[in-house]
Amino acid sequence: MSRTCTRCLTVALALLLCDAAPALAQAKKSDSVVKVDIQADKPDANGSQTITITLDIEKGWHVYANPVENEDLTNAQTVVRVASKSKLENVKVEYPNGKLQQESGEKFKIYEGRVAIKAQVKRARGDNTPLEISITLQACNDKTCLQPVTIKKEVP
Repeated sequence: MSRTCTRCLTVALALLLCDAAPALAQAKKSDSVVKVDIQADKPDANGSQTITITLDIEKGWHVYANPVENEDLTNAQTVVRVASKSKLENVKVEYPNGKLQQESGEKFKIYEGRVAIKAQVKRARGDNTPLEISITLQACNDKTCLQPVTIKKEVP
């Protein structure tokens, strides 16, 4: 009897895993609820350039602010990186203040709705190579978190 029960459990488990595999493979990623738009000013005579990264977060969702102000969530906070094929002299990212949240006794900061992050870049004189902007974020709502993503875009 235990042999039959073990076989039944094995078959039942296999069926469950087969049914779950497509769902796991199709798990939603954070960029399904967060859209990113990037606008870049032209570099001035000194090579200074302002880049505005706008996050449009669907209603009911949030991403973790930077700084998130919770050590346990540091790896989930939103991070913007700017890179170039040419060496950049200076990059300074200015994150807006996040909204303070409190859940289950934990405090942390989030971004909701439309959020603008500014990056100030100092290029070498005459450098007009495209910049690669990478935005790493994770979207959550009050029930679940989606898979984190890194969104990459190029700007002139």
